[in-house]
Amino acid sequence: MAGHPRARPGTRTGRGLWEFIHPERDTYDFEAADAIVEFAELNRQVVRGHTLLWHSQNPVWLEQGDFSEEELREILREHITTVVGRYAGKVQQWDVANEIFDDQGDLRAQDNIWIRELGPEIIADAFRWAHEAGPEAKLFLSDYNVESDNAKSDAYHELSQELLAQGVPVHGFSVQAHLSMRYGFPGDLRQNLQRFDDLGLETAVTELDVRMNLPADGEPTAEQQKQQADWYQRVLEACLGGEECNSFTIWGFTDKYSWVPVFFEGEGSATVMTEDFEREPAFHALRSSLKDAKWERWKEDRGRKRR
Repeated sequence: MAGHPRARPGTRTGRGLWEFIHPERDTYDFEAADAIVEFAELNRQVVRGHTLLWHSQNPVWLEQGDFSEEELREILREHITTVVGRYAGKVQQWDVANEIFDDQGDLRAQDNIWIRELGPEIIADAFRWAHEAGPEAKLFLSDYNVESDNAKSDAYHELSQELLAQGVPVHGFSVQAHLSMRYGFPGDLRQNLQRFDDLGLETAVTELDVRMNLPADGEPTAEQQKQQADWYQRVLEACLGGEECNSFTIWGFTDKYSWVPVFFEGEGSATVMTEDFEREPAFHALRSSLKDAKWERWKEDRGRKRR
């Protein structure tokens, strides 16, 4: 987990997911989420909550239930109010609407129970309810494959403008940077973040990992590690160079628990530590960039005080 120099180190809880935290309609299970938040408070960390409105990892009772539009709307309102309200003042940021567009920039209406049954207007309502329950929290749109200026990120840019024009309390846009060295680096990441900054939104890099094709022995080569470290560093520097990129989160820190080998055959070694918790070059690259950024900020602050 890497923290932005303008913020304290952070932790992220995926235990905001419906199937974990709301396993039955009238039952909530806050044990795991409470433990994460308590650990963060004890260690002076901030917490990012993930996620409130999503098409995936919903419980069976919700996806297979026979609800009217009014009932479904009330279920979502009550869930957001209960979960966000419980952690009001304790969770710094929430991914409110997660992965609501496909790669062509179209709403995922068939996949997403909320949009399919209640219409796209429910997105604005989710932000309003979250803000009412936790007025101090920053509320984000979040997705993957939006590192570059493309159809998907264009859709979020347009939606952000529409929501802001309606006075909806949307505060930020977060890029889930699951990168693969099979493809090129998103060289326009900084510019893409900037156009959301220009709307008055905060931006964030979340879920960052960099996977690679592994050799037959399962061990990355020195050249692969070097390239991976460079990519981690370039993503961090794109965030550091932004006016409103105030949050930077890596997706796990050790290959021991990485999701990559399960979902991407032949790829792995995506995090900053090996399965034995040995620090990879990517770890040192991030640490170096954060150290340099902190030093530059100190010099700027000192210069302002002298003037």
